[in-house]
Amino acid sequence: MTISFKGAHFPKEVILYAVFFYLRYGVSYRDLEEIMAERGVELDHATLNRWVSRYAGLLADASRHKKRPADRSWRMDETYVKVKGEWVYLYRAIDKYGKTLDFMLSKRRNKAAATKFFARALEVNGLPRKIVIDKSGANTAGIKAINKMLKGFGCPVPIEMVRRKYLNNIIEQDHRFIKRRIRPMLGFKSFSSAASVASVSALGSV
Repeated sequence: MTISFKGAHFPKEVILYAVFFYLRYGVSYRDLEEIMAERGVELDHATLNRWVSRYAGLLADASRHKKRPADRSWRMDETYVKVKGEWVYLYRAIDKYGKTLDFMLSKRRNKAAATKFFARALEVNGLPRKIVIDKSGANTAGIKAINKMLKGFGCPVPIEMVRRKYLNNIIEQDHRFIKRRIRPMLGFKSFSSAASVASVSALGSV
């Protein structure tokens, strides 16, 4: 089942992410405003209300046709996009089916940014069995920091970290697709517009 977004003023991926989050977690529109703002997307609750009214039923029908079992094997990587003439990093995690789990824009690529992203993704999606990453020292340090926190909370089994470049081909191909979408725009004018395209593959299977 294909959902039509003809006439929409935002990319369909932004709309899908917002409506999906509202349906899954039952948050208020004002809370959803804050959730999207954390990802650099500025919206008002009236716009979110219109999206839910228009797309919620269609999205629920589509998801029933394409439902897959939850997967606890994640792929995570980061790429860079241009905002106001400066390069910033797009962090993104997907499952093995290519479904976007979460994304984040950051001005830095370091342990703190990676830890923040992992913590947010775990809060939304639950605990994975393993996370496949490249050989980035920052991402390695981020997962180690998360495992240390989990141990402090009494979690007996740490998240397995797999550092194998070739296993991340799926997400790196998606990053190349995002860059092709960005290139004709000659960079973004704001963090907000960057985040709109950054979520270009969020729930893209619908």
